Amino acid sequence: MLLDVAPIRIGSASRLAPRVQLLTATHPVDPEPRRAGWESVEPIAIGDNVWLGGGAIVCPGVTIGDDTVVGAGAVVTRDLPAGVVAGGVPARVLREIGERDRVTVPALPQG
Repeated sequence: MLLDVAPIRIGSASRLAPRVQLLTATHPVDPEPRRAGWESVEPIAIGDNVWLGGGAIVCPGVTIGDDTVVGAGAVVTRDLPAGVVAGGVPARVLREIGERDRVTVPALPQG
């Protein structure tokens, strides 16, 4: 689901699993302006080759760096740097993506 009252940028080769929510609209915490219907918006920027796991929620104003993986069900309330695995509520960096994550991809047959 995209609530795109403000721009949402999704980089190339990024993947969004089912039930991911990208939400740009926000409301005041102060009850009076909220009761009056005030709303504001903040853009979302998702880098290249990002993977958002099923049911992840990205809140207004968040930027997610290139090559980052966000675990299923995470709620991303703050920016995430490039090249990390993040998860939880609220989402936090669990570790950097490193050599132990690298796999050798076999070459495709030519012809």
